[in-house]
Amino acid sequence: MKKAIAAAGLVAAIVCRAENYLIQGGQGSRIDYTMEQDIVPFRGCIQMSASFVIPKDFESPSYIQDVQNFDIRFSVPPTKQRRNFDARGNEILSVDWINPAQPIRVRISIQSQNRTLLDPLETRAVFPLAGIPAEAQAYLRPTRLVPSSDPQIIKKARQLTASSDTEFDAVQKILIWLIDLIQYVQRPSQYDAFFSIRTGKGNCQNFSHLSAAMMRAVGIPVRIVNGVTLKQPYDVAINGGTLTLRMAQGRHSWIEVFFPDLGWVPFDPQQTQLFVSNRYIRIEVGLDNEETVNDGGIRWKRMPGFKGQPEFRETIASDFLQDQIRLTAEKQDYGPRKLMLSPVVSSDFAEVVYEASEAAPLVVLPSGVAAAAGAPDTLGNLDFPEGVDFLDTRELVDDPDSDEAVLRKNFLVETAEYVTTQGCQYAQTFILDDPLKINQVGLALHKFGGNGQIWVELMNDAGGKPGGVIASSDMLSVDAMKFKPGYSWIDFSFAGGSARLQPGRYWIALAYTGSPVINWFFTYGKPTGPVDGTRFISMFDETWSHSLAYEFNYRIIGEN
Repeated sequence: MKKAIAAAGLVAAIVCRAENYLIQGGQGSRIDYTMEQDIVPFRGCIQMSASFVIPKDFESPSYIQDVQNFDIRFSVPPTKQRRNFDARGNEILSVDWINPAQPIRVRISIQSQNRTLLDPLETRAVFPLAGIPAEAQAYLRPTRLVPSSDPQIIKKARQLTASSDTEFDAVQKILIWLIDLIQYVQRPSQYDAFFSIRTGKGNCQNFSHLSAAMMRAVGIPVRIVNGVTLKQPYDVAINGGTLTLRMAQGRHSWIEVFFPDLGWVPFDPQQTQLFVSNRYIRIEVGLDNEETVNDGGIRWKRMPGFKGQPEFRETIASDFLQDQIRLTAEKQDYGPRKLMLSPVVSSDFAEVVYEASEAAPLVVLPSGVAAAAGAPDTLGNLDFPEGVDFLDTRELVDDPDSDEAVLRKNFLVETAEYVTTQGCQYAQTFILDDPLKINQVGLALHKFGGNGQIWVELMNDAGGKPGGVIASSDMLSVDAMKFKPGYSWIDFSFAGGSARLQPGRYWIALAYTGSPVINWFFTYGKPTGPVDGTRFISMFDETWSHSLAYEFNYRIIGEN
């Protein structure tokens, strides 16, 4: 039986655990965007080359990008410059420096009018698709990273979409399965779709590649988009409170899906959003992330016998000259167990019951893969890139049999919140299944400066929000914290023995005096806790009504 409804999800209910929210409204911003690359040549370098993709205008039913005033400047004029278009329509600027002898700074700037439109969409595209235009058919091809012709991929994709009569039904079923399957990690060892199927983990590239593989396997064109996300947060009114969404400022990968009656529509599987916000700068498209390598690529040639490489640093900045937001979301009783935000979509669909088992990977995970790392008395969100300098980390492709090498852009981004801002306190929930005497709580922090003291407060739970303080750790002087690259575990002792907790839900809150400048690292999604488990309160709030769409990295060490 078919029905026509306004719905973002076309699958029937998981009443108790669904976390699907229909979001409506819009965003409109005027953004000054700049990217600077600093390149320091090395002894023996005879040619340095760089390539950049020029951002273009883009319009879809839910996202519009209007690029103005593109400008690129070089502190050292290139020896050669050339522009060309690749097979996917990306306009590429390539430059060379012959025998470079001094540091080079490249500065790219644009002004972009970005809009996200989350008014109700309507699509009548049937499934399976027919009459796909030639331009879109190119994005049905399998690749090494997007193995859409693999029998296992085809079998699973057909299983998920067997009852689908509309394209949106098929697309959403695949994305719901994938959202519940993959846990975000910063540094996966591989970026292909099968890595995520095998391990249940991945970064934005894995999310994009697996989404594309599953959809292409059933005849839905998908292209991979590379661009930049900006760190400006935005709020969504939700369930009588506020959900704050924020991405890191850096390179990102997402997808665009072709609908015959809508055109190319953007989705961000890694952010579990069936749209993209106007905090995205769209730059380059391709079949996969091995093809979309032109923007930000650095190459060089060196004299025989020399094995050096350039120093490199990339800095991205944005200034929101105008920023208008009006967004509200309403919880539904169907969809994935993890948080998903979707616009309202009107479409015919066949009612099906979503089974939790459908989110299981195609390959059974080895024993212990899904469990938290560490000893039995250690729990928390433990996986983050410790000690990494995010500004100069790039993927080096160096052929030992050649005098040429390349630095590729990476998607490793600094996801962190400034948690000692005046007037705000941040808290992270954790849940105990057994009694635990807490000896130590570690937070993934980076000290930028300032002075004063910091400590951790353990709080009980009051209806899903932090309640009263149960115990406080020893205080740590900011002056005693060492400067280190990246983020490290900073441990807070509860040696007094008062932190003996029974099974239940609790909260960790970072407290401070003075004026410390400290960031707390976070992970996209909720790897270990509930959707509403990260919160902050300001001096103007009566309750902890602000919920954050990510989870801070923390570890609790104790004994039963």
